[in-house]
Amino acid sequence: MNLAILMGRTTKDIELKTTANGTSVTSFTLAVDKRVKKGEDKQADFINIVAWQKTAEFAANYIKKGQLIAIEGSIQTRKYQDKEGNNRTAFEVVANQIHFAESKKDGSYTPAAKPNIAVDDFPEFSEQDDLPF
Repeated sequence: MNLAILMGRTTKDIELKTTANGTSVTSFTLAVDKRVKKGEDKQADFINIVAWQKTAEFAANYIKKGQLIAIEGSIQTRKYQDKEGNNRTAFEVVANQIHFAESKKDGSYTPAAKPNIAVDDFPEFSEQDDLPF
């Protein structure tokens, strides 16, 4: 079973890109706090996230830098060569679902850019429902 569930804050505004065949995609980094002992400085892991199609469009349109979100997805590895020709492996989480993890009272439902999709496209994000967090 390959299941990743993360909660953290985005490190920058999310930019939507399109592949050569027209598929929407985005990649961003999620800062996930580590558990630390009382009195220790906060620490975070920075996890690379990839989202495709409607999930990517939703993220780019509604999620802003520093926003607390929860992601459900799977871990994937990808092999590539760096600029010096060395073989490398990238680890990233492919997001299947993205959820707001903050109260809607703080403005987390305000679009980051003019949306080209509607919240209605995502029934789990109804503005009329309270979040389960």
